[in-house]
Amino acid sequence: MRTRFIIIFFVFITTVSNSFAQYTPFYQWTLLSKLQMDEIVGESSGETALNHAIEMVGYQRNRPASEYGSGTFREGKYVLDKLSKYGISGAKIERFEGGETWDGIKGELWEISPYKRKLADYDDIALSLAQGSKPADVTAELVWIEEGTDSDFEEVDVKGKIVVTSASVGRVHRAAINNGAVGVVAYGSSRELKAPLAIPASGIRGDNATFGFYLTPRDGYKLRNRLVRGEKITVHAVVESEMLEYELQIPTCVIPGTDPNTGEIILSAHIYEGYTKQGANDNVSGSAVILEVVRSLNQLFEDGRLKRPKRGIRFIWVPEYSGTIPWVKEHKDITEQTLCNINLDMVGLHLKSNNSFFSLMRTTFGNPHYINDVMENYFVFMGEVNREILANRSSAQMANQIIAPSGSDDPFYYQIEQHYGSSDHEVFNHWSTHVPGVMLITRPDLYYHTSEDIPNKLDPTQLKRATIIAAAGAYTIASADEDMAISIANTSFSYASKRMGIELARTFDELQKSNSENFEAICKKVNSYLEASTNNERATLLSISELEPNSEKLQSHLSLLVESVEQNYETNGTLLKSQMEIVASKLGVNTPLLNLSELEKNADEIIPVPADVLKESGFGIERTIRELPEEAVNKYTHSNIASTTELCALINGNNSVLDIKKMLDTQYKKESDLQSIINYLELLKMKDLITF
Repeated sequence: MRTRFIIIFFVFITTVSNSFAQYTPFYQWTLLSKLQMDEIVGESSGETALNHAIEMVGYQRNRPASEYGSGTFREGKYVLDKLSKYGISGAKIERFEGGETWDGIKGELWEISPYKRKLADYDDIALSLAQGSKPADVTAELVWIEEGTDSDFEEVDVKGKIVVTSASVGRVHRAAINNGAVGVVAYGSSRELKAPLAIPASGIRGDNATFGFYLTPRDGYKLRNRLVRGEKITVHAVVESEMLEYELQIPTCVIPGTDPNTGEIILSAHIYEGYTKQGANDNVSGSAVILEVVRSLNQLFEDGRLKRPKRGIRFIWVPEYSGTIPWVKEHKDITEQTLCNINLDMVGLHLKSNNSFFSLMRTTFGNPHYINDVMENYFVFMGEVNREILANRSSAQMANQIIAPSGSDDPFYYQIEQHYGSSDHEVFNHWSTHVPGVMLITRPDLYYHTSEDIPNKLDPTQLKRATIIAAAGAYTIASADEDMAISIANTSFSYASKRMGIELARTFDELQKSNSENFEAICKKVNSYLEASTNNERATLLSISELEPNSEKLQSHLSLLVESVEQNYETNGTLLKSQMEIVASKLGVNTPLLNLSELEKNADEIIPVPADVLKESGFGIERTIRELPEEAVNKYTHSNIASTTELCALINGNNSVLDIKKMLDTQYKKESDLQSIINYLELLKMKDLITF
């Protein structure tokens, strides 16, 4: 046993040393070799990615009606043409049933008295006409109504007039129309101080909808000041619009691997987010980057500069959510063979001018996977080679700096963050699919969902760096053999050691802040942090076995690393117990035994298992519990759950209900109520989505 412990300790020290070696100023490392990285860095072009963005959305435009129906959207045609030019065989546009969408044709707002001037034009700025605006030809007086609250309407007669508000069109429109107004002009923006010319994307709806115009905050304040001074202003509004049928169009291609039985990696980006709103960073940037990943990797394979991987790398350009959902449902045969998803959403922003970071959003405990650590390796590398390190001042500075010829030479501002959804990787992460998906994203973004989200906000250097990270991550997994799988395992273990240390520090901090009344509950809670995070790290390491399932060498090494993680957990548990005793002494209470309550004992014996029907049902199926009889929903109340999406992802036939609570509480600020979890599971069981 002593010998075994020494071996484990040696592996721990060795791999942790490797993990943190990138913080040694003269040494930066990646999973891929230096020669492989040099090829990827040299081939990847930020300028080419920027050119793609300019071609696809040089400006936000009035999309012509010919692109709807059986036509082809401009962005998708552009992608397909480029894939053909790059020699990618089998590239195509897949089409799925869509629906109806609003399409603007014309929208002009003219002041006709006391001056003659144009205030807004749909052809100038597409977002100046609110989506959903109905045809109109109206001449009316403007009236100022502040924020459009109920009290504002009580004090002002708006009948037959067009209201002007400092709030948003969508917030004010319904109340304005109900009070007799004929339309709305708005200029409300949450970013008006920093982006005074940005018009936010907006929409109106309802059977009695009329029209809405949006002005820039700068012009809106000028109009408000005139109205507040008592000036009488009359305007003429003309709107032409229609409802058009559309198809969901998904350009897609695959760079095949040499062994079709070893699975695929999918890179995704949404190229459409509705059809009225178009954005350069959100998300033509992601679409442009994965197009550049296709070109770069394919060229490297064709030239023989990189060995063609055994696994395929697939690319999809989707309408956000609305296209990803039917694509995944249609291609269950593909997703069942997919190892992971890398989703790029808003990746090209000039970071420094937006006080922004390029963030890697990890998977949750419901989808533990080595993709997190592979991607983190390249994020950290990119950060290290693009900053000036004081300890290196006597030698050449940033010899390996990665910048685009026409881009910034800024440091690489990045963060490795907890999971965040709201993009297409969620469709892959969903419990009906269980393809672990990460997201790459720049945040914050001053111009997000506004008229100013145009290519001049993008940085060729950031686009190049995003391309390199995505290409390197995908190629690492696609080409992984036994040796690479072991390297990935060592990297995952190294990062796990760091994460477990941070989790231990968190438990110490929460204990330190406890009081005599909540001390026992806090002790039980922080103990679960260590347990849940250890289970996640163990599952992450074991996920690596899919790369070489028949390798005894890999399986043996993974067993050793898992044992070391568990040894780390035991050590941390001892330290936590000691800290509990210290705090208990300070508070004048006994150290709790952490015995399970009756409810916890019962929950520990229940293991929910997903039903076979789940895979056929697809994304969002858990929402069908709303169809249950009202008495059932009222009986099994479940409002106190931090995330029902993550709860469902944690249902895998191994986790008990108590395990699920611990994993939820470790990941979320809000503590989940155990009875609420049980109640929610009962509702899922009623819908035959799970069994116990």
